[in-house]
Amino acid sequence: MIASIPARLRLDNAANIYPASMSKEYSSLYRMKVTLSDNIDVTFLQKALLTVAERIPTFRCTLKAGAFWWYLDRCESAPQIRPLKPLKNFRFKDQDGLLYRVSVKGKELSLDVFHALADGNGAMVFLMTLAGEYIHQRYGLRIPYNGLVLDPKDSPAYAEVEDSFKTVFSGRRGQLEKNVDAYHIRGKEMPGGTVKDLRVVMQADKIKQVCREYDCTVTELLTSAMLYALQQEHRLDASSKKRSVLKVSVPVNLRPLYHSRTVRNFSSYVNLGVDVKDGYLTFAKMVQTIKAQKAHDLKKENLEPKIAANVELEEMLVVRLLPLIFKHPIIDVINLLHGDRFCSQTLSNMGNLNVPSALFPYIQDVDFALGRQRGNSGAVSCVSYNGRLYLHLTRKIFSDSFEQAFLYQLQRLGLSYQSTLSDLA
Repeated sequence: MIASIPARLRLDNAANIYPASMSKEYSSLYRMKVTLSDNIDVTFLQKALLTVAERIPTFRCTLKAGAFWWYLDRCESAPQIRPLKPLKNFRFKDQDGLLYRVSVKGKELSLDVFHALADGNGAMVFLMTLAGEYIHQRYGLRIPYNGLVLDPKDSPAYAEVEDSFKTVFSGRRGQLEKNVDAYHIRGKEMPGGTVKDLRVVMQADKIKQVCREYDCTVTELLTSAMLYALQQEHRLDASSKKRSVLKVSVPVNLRPLYHSRTVRNFSSYVNLGVDVKDGYLTFAKMVQTIKAQKAHDLKKENLEPKIAANVELEEMLVVRLLPLIFKHPIIDVINLLHGDRFCSQTLSNMGNLNVPSALFPYIQDVDFALGRQRGNSGAVSCVSYNGRLYLHLTRKIFSDSFEQAFLYQLQRLGLSYQSTLSDLA
């Protein structure tokens, strides 16, 4: 690797659950995509890919198992443009060991990522830097680089590949969060790992107008709409054993809070929701409840203990000395017991992308979709770019009643949209 970057990087604190939970039926995957103004010239893109993978060296790494932990190691094979495949189980050997896949279809440039490599914010830096370098090489455009579109001529910095969990939280005392099991949407799963993807495109200014009416953020509005749709699911569920707690897990990007530049994983989460055992909430009351919860949970004194607890656990001597052959199943069981059990759905909102305006004529759309969930029926993800919000509802079950209830709530709020349904392929 580059001289300033260690030859091997242990997986960051958030990443260890992903190789531990991999199976023939499940890998923690997500897809990002930019749609360009012209059909993509693969020759230029391949050259750009080789350049950017050296600039962001974790994207030249493969996953290896050591005696005690998994780690990232330099991959012998250079990245290549691959055929577009369904976002199902991820086989590293199909990418010559790499933990991601870059694919092209007409104007569309897709990036499929295994979550152990990077979270959405880190992967978006790679994708946007790749798109910027491709546009520079093909059209000769001078790119005004920033924190999202990196200059490929710069040398990699250690801060970009560090485990920021250890940098920020190492040595702190933490406390694990107390949770209760949440309601889950039931339904027959589609065979063969199929994932249905409902893409919804809305005007960002219209959403912000509704947010002003309810005095809330976009994330709070969408979370409330999801919970309102979950109430409908719960109301129609005839099971006598259904749980009364409805919760949406919302990932939190920790970089701006702790001035991190890492392109690996550095996010936590807050579980926002309601208990409907005493009755269902109006939408206005739902927004007020979620807004108050989020403000409370995002205070550093409430957010930090659970993050520090995970780092503290990893640093315990008995854990460090436990061979990986024993750690692997233990981490998997912990993930099963403390993962999706506590949330009904996930909402991952990447916010508005800080794309240099010089790229607007070349990049038409940006999409971000979460793959098949392990314990939940589906998930929601979104990103905003150049005045539009691109939202994806993915599911592994046949029933689309939750999605329809969510869309109906958007209509009730006066939000118009365009939607398309497809397989995530």
